[in-house]
Amino acid sequence: MSPRVVAVVVTWNRRDLLQESLAAVAAQTAAPVAVVVVDNASTDGTTELLREDYADLELVHLSRNTGGAGGFAAGMERALTFEPDLVWLLDDDTVPTPSAAAALASAWERFVGGHGQRPSVLASKVVWTDGRDHPMNTPRTKPGASAAERRAAAAVGATPIRSASFVSIMCDAAAIAERGLPVADYFLWNDDFEYSTRLIRDRVGLYCPDSVVVHKTRVFGSTDADPGERFFYEVRNKLWLFTRSAGLSPLEKVVYGGSTLRRWARTFARSHDRKTLAVAMAKGVRAGLASGPRPNGAVLGAAGWAALDDVRPAQTRTEQPFSLLMAVYSGDDPAFLRQAFTSTVHEQTRRPDQVVLVQDGPVAEDLEAAIADLAATSPVPVQHVVMEHNVGLGPALDRGLETCAHEIVARMDADDVSFPDRFERQLPLVEAGADIVGSGLVEFGDAVDDVVGRRTPPTDPADIRRVIRFRDPFNHPTIVYRKSAVLAAGGYTDMALMEDYLLFTRMVEAGARPANVADPLVYYRVGAGAYARRGGTELLRSELALQRRFRQLGITTRGEYLRNVAVRGGYRLVPEAVRRTAYRALIANRGARIGRSRTGR
Repeated sequence: MSPRVVAVVVTWNRRDLLQESLAAVAAQTAAPVAVVVVDNASTDGTTELLREDYADLELVHLSRNTGGAGGFAAGMERALTFEPDLVWLLDDDTVPTPSAAAALASAWERFVGGHGQRPSVLASKVVWTDGRDHPMNTPRTKPGASAAERRAAAAVGATPIRSASFVSIMCDAAAIAERGLPVADYFLWNDDFEYSTRLIRDRVGLYCPDSVVVHKTRVFGSTDADPGERFFYEVRNKLWLFTRSAGLSPLEKVVYGGSTLRRWARTFARSHDRKTLAVAMAKGVRAGLASGPRPNGAVLGAAGWAALDDVRPAQTRTEQPFSLLMAVYSGDDPAFLRQAFTSTVHEQTRRPDQVVLVQDGPVAEDLEAAIADLAATSPVPVQHVVMEHNVGLGPALDRGLETCAHEIVARMDADDVSFPDRFERQLPLVEAGADIVGSGLVEFGDAVDDVVGRRTPPTDPADIRRVIRFRDPFNHPTIVYRKSAVLAAGGYTDMALMEDYLLFTRMVEAGARPANVADPLVYYRVGAGAYARRGGTELLRSELALQRRFRQLGITTRGEYLRNVAVRGGYRLVPEAVRRTAYRALIANRGARIGRSRTGR
């Protein structure tokens, strides 16, 4: 089968060129399975045109111009919900020739690299209206490319590259899921350089001259053209890239930094308004050193991302069906599973429409019998997904998500207990537009009336976005989310013991709309050994791996990374008694009255 390609076109006030570009995309010999158009607050009638004449397209309308970075971040988030192999990024003044997409997809499919690795980025040949190579968008051969890299690229008619332009590139969906979306706050200048280098680092980037697109810029020029006040973005974003992005290695930062200084000197020498450039540079240096990019969720939320009525027209008007996703493995207690299932299905005031129960590897006969009985007596359909081998919670939940038939999915652990009104209280928030909704929980020991503490999460979306780089603002057993938002963030990954925190952080950073119910809606079983499980060398290794991943994705700064390693890593190593005291003081509020107030006991 041919690779599944989804195209993303970002437009702003270029109505006529956009029509030409969309016609060329539709005329591809290998047509994309879907086309997402991001309207960056156009004022020239583009919005009305798209709504009236392009009903077959996926339209994302932003109320504020977010530039290419924000537009592509929003569009790619939507594109990933179609489960593509490749995402094709195009400017609205790019007109691809009929075979442009097919040539890129073919090179991706035929490429044979080390360890079976697919190219992360494939760039088209960009020409101007008269057929000349466009100097702004012709990628250079990767510096220091090995003979083996050159041979592998040449075998598919390509050359290895280290960066590429958003004018026309195809990105491997798996690489996007692993390394995240473009940084929306870059707005203009260097957004594509930062993103493409991040995707390509330690991977493969290809320039494919058989894929030709026409870039219909007003003038034929290069990036050395006088940028005027936009020089602010050039300076600020380059400083962000060199100090905060994971796209370049330390040596590459030195090399590209020197090249940047030479180009800035050329720009000043050729400028007709050096005073404006000097002011823009001073502002850019201050902004680049004193601050970092805001999370995508904050940037896109301010641009109307949270109010996309055209995308989800029914979400505020009717109740939507939802799936319940549970995972069970050999270590689970059959009695606990029965209690969890009964409380979350039979006893709910709003029942799920489907239960997906993933069995993660072989289980004992008594647990197998409990699973069979629960499926046979359930008041709603149960899909029993059996994994041949134990693969861990993250991969098991990814497999279960594939089986979930509905856009809204609720999570539940196999040993916890749901309050009867849990879904009645959480589902309306998702139906009103939230992408991920958690709640508070009550911790209990031997029985639900043996209350030992309570976790109350932040409820303000701004607070959730602010704290998520330092701690998980969601309680995983309480979560309800949109399947599309989970897939857009790459799903669960095999990050043992930290897969939920990594997923939720990537969702929020990618623009998912968060919410929490402060009241407890789940009883969370802690039992003996709860504090021992929150520490130890195994959890420390997972913690350090998580923090490295946050840093690689650009979620945390170097300072935040070091702070998290010291604080969160240190917590894993302190004696259990100290960990118990710290947890009780900082996270869980002790008091049996918490449980009684909700249960009537």
